Amino acid sequence: MRDAGHILGSAILEIWVKAENIERKIVFSGDLGQPGRPIIRDPYVIDEADYLVVESTYGNRRHKALSPSLDELVEIVNDTISQKQGNVIVPAFAVGRTQELIYYLHHLTRVGRLKNLNIFLDSPMAQRVTELTTRHLELFDKEARKLAAWRASSEPAVMLKFTESVEESIALNSIRSGAIIIAASGMCTAGRILHHLRHGLRRPENTVLITGYQAQGTLGRQLVEGASSVKIFGEDIPVNADVRSIGGFSAHADQTAILNWLSRFATAPKKTLIAHGEPDAAKGLKDEIDRRFSWNVFIPAPGEKVLLEETCLLNMPD
Repeated sequence: MRDAGHILGSAILEIWVKAENIERKIVFSGDLGQPGRPIIRDPYVIDEADYLVVESTYGNRRHKALSPSLDELVEIVNDTISQKQGNVIVPAFAVGRTQELIYYLHHLTRVGRLKNLNIFLDSPMAQRVTELTTRHLELFDKEARKLAAWRASSEPAVMLKFTESVEESIALNSIRSGAIIIAASGMCTAGRILHHLRHGLRRPENTVLITGYQAQGTLGRQLVEGASSVKIFGEDIPVNADVRSIGGFSAHADQTAILNWLSRFATAPKKTLIAHGEPDAAKGLKDEIDRRFSWNVFIPAPGEKVLLEETCLLNMPD
């Protein structure tokens, strides 16, 4: 298991299969991380494999640069809290995205671009993951360790509160302005974020900040695509709040990052299988691999069985 650089604990798998004195190496990329992101180190470099299974979540797209995304975050927070006198409501994945957002909000405060932030983390899982993350500074990159030292050695410049009970979660909806509420789930499909959206979407002073991928058919996707109303708990809720989407915070490797990771292979795998991506994303990655590397690469259909090499299957247990 090698560090995939996506979220804490994410892994690339290197597997060696041996049959009849013949050994073959199979690599599963897992969810690769975007290099140069905070907290987590960059994905581990693999330079050889007989067979490769690679993800393609963003196989046909490139992420926006981080710097303009941070500019957008500053503008959204300041406009919502200082100008509109509302709250920022953030659906966030409990593992990875929540911790990055907390990192960026602290970083922007440390450099003077934001101030007097009141952040409420309303997700029991995200709270546990955040606490777990802070216990593993050895896995942080250099910048994240510097920020952790700043917070530990100075007066708290950011108020970060974990909600401990359902009652505390409900009470957040009585806050009229000045709050950044981060809650799961990241695609607004379940969890406490639905309650905050049910109350917060009606108010034009608020901003719903989308910072991650929203799959087809999810409530998050409806909001990103500009729905004028959405159904939550069977009730039609008007979307009066601003809905803003920032695309530069994804922890997933984009097309450029995936191709750069693949470029470190010294020789082409015998077969490369593309998985874990919507059809357009998988095809986009295949086309680029064909163009740049001319590898033997294909996209297996759901449920399809792929024979790697008959020799390796002899005398293997069922």
